[in-house]
Amino acid sequence: MAEIVFLADGIAGLVRDGDTVALEGFTHLIPVAAGHEIIRQRRTDLTLVRMTPDIVYDQLIGAGCARKLIFSWGGNPGVGSLHRFRDAVQHGWPVPLEIEEHSHAGMANRYVAGASGLPFAVLRGYTGTDLPRQTATIKPITCPFTGEQLTAVPALNPDVTIVHAQRADRAGNVQLWGITGVQKEAVLAAKRSLVTVEEIVDELEPRPGATVLPAWAVTAVAEVPFGAKPSYAAGYYDRDNAAYQAWDAISRDREKFARWVEESVRVPA
Repeated sequence: MAEIVFLADGIAGLVRDGDTVALEGFTHLIPVAAGHEIIRQRRTDLTLVRMTPDIVYDQLIGAGCARKLIFSWGGNPGVGSLHRFRDAVQHGWPVPLEIEEHSHAGMANRYVAGASGLPFAVLRGYTGTDLPRQTATIKPITCPFTGEQLTAVPALNPDVTIVHAQRADRAGNVQLWGITGVQKEAVLAAKRSLVTVEEIVDELEPRPGATVLPAWAVTAVAEVPFGAKPSYAAGYYDRDNAAYQAWDAISRDREKFARWVEESVRVPA
């Protein structure tokens, strides 16, 4: 059975300096509130993992929480670049950021391998790209049955995976629906996990295919209404497109960003 916790207690108990931390969600159900709590608690030296790092990772990087990013695509969806990410890579501000870049397929397969207890995954997805020349964790491998040249990538096993979902019951069974990414695999691959949800209910209503994380797979659950904003939660609220557009101007300037962190994140939630 998963433990029901407050968000601040969940982050304090599960996320430690130096951890490898995955905050997963695809287009919607992005665990933004949890990311802000990591900033509030001033976690540092983190290796951040995410298939599609967007503005919450820009914020974590700009706040000095990260030393490394393992990712595929990164950007402010529909707007442009992540300027705090670029500043960290290009100029080492506020701290230098190491990057490890993969394809979407490579990242997904790494989570699946981690969730399956396997040391690596095999795929064709890097053929014709120069990523193997840039990323040490992409290696050629020969199929022992056909002799075909394939690519191997190591399993991803985060210390902590954090995801957001629509609801959970008091035992910690989690329902999640709409556009999904690798949330299930990322949780199953992790040593510890925190799921933030829009609401905790006494009993989950039947919804085919929605209960993707049983209580035994989850370490802790925290009720955090609007915990994905400015992304969206299907059935609860829409995407705040204006917030993504506003972030572009905020993130371009170090001083403006620093003010935003102090005024919008570090204040008590």
